Amino acid sequence: MKNIQKVVVFTLLLLGITSFAQEKKVVYIVSDIRIPFWEIMSRGIQKAANERGYELEILSANNDKIKQMQLTGRAVNENVAGIILSPINSTSAATILSVAQKFNTPVVISDIGTDGGEYVSFISSNNFEGAYNIGKVLSTKMEELGWDKEGTVGIVSIPQKRSNGKARTAGFMKAMDEANIKGAGLLQQVDFSYEETYNHSMALIENNPDLRAIWLQGSDRYQGALDAIEKSGKTGEILLICFDAEPEFLEMIPKGELVGAAMQQPYLMGYEAMVQLDNHLDGKDVKKDIQLEILPISEKNIEQKLPTIKRNVLGIEE
Repeated sequence: MKNIQKVVVFTLLLLGITSFAQEKKVVYIVSDIRIPFWEIMSRGIQKAANERGYELEILSANNDKIKQMQLTGRAVNENVAGIILSPINSTSAATILSVAQKFNTPVVISDIGTDGGEYVSFISSNNFEGAYNIGKVLSTKMEELGWDKEGTVGIVSIPQKRSNGKARTAGFMKAMDEANIKGAGLLQQVDFSYEETYNHSMALIENNPDLRAIWLQGSDRYQGALDAIEKSGKTGEILLICFDAEPEFLEMIPKGELVGAAMQQPYLMGYEAMVQLDNHLDGKDVKKDIQLEILPISEKNIEQKLPTIKRNVLGIEE
């Protein structure tokens, strides 16, 4: 990644930044806009940008680190007012921040985090607490079913190189340890595809006869996990719990098809990221680190939390 950074910086220095400063244009560089979580976040950014008179361009790296750096080079070369960044991982974020700093382009990070570098503001979720709370939801359900003594829980995780991935795993495992529920292993996602989620879930099922639950550290590929459970003939015997949310969850959780989900608030995160960038550009006070609550949703509280879920989690404005 350092070599990629050097190439980008050297190329830009040779070209020179010839474009005029675009004081009212910002870009959102996102790891993969095809993932619903990021698309919802982009809508929150767009809403705040519209309110403040900014032009917003969304640049998706499609989970490609080289493309992510190319998009960064394009943004600084265009001399945009600022960048909102949702990086592929925390390591690549540090590289992007280094390039942006060389060209005096302010950056607000919206989720994932960084291993280093200077940024204006970091909008995140309390991944440790959110994972801990949804772990408690799962352990309570397993206790109700009498599965907590012998049953195990497997994890299909987001990359553990991400700071938020590490925090999710640590928080969840704390809840499992407190309930004396054993882990059945952790398999990391790489391409976030249906096939990958299905195969990881199937592997956990086949390798752990006492498996009673799968925790998916995401939401959009939930069907892959459910199909693996059904294909194995384990429907009703293995629970599924997720992180984040999909519109279908509003019906699945009350029906018991899904135990629950730790719901981040991506629309609110994106909105707040744009607010902080605007504050910086306008010379106002900026909050360096903002950590938003993750909602532990189950059949017991989903009706009460529905208005918040629709707007801040799913980006539905009524």
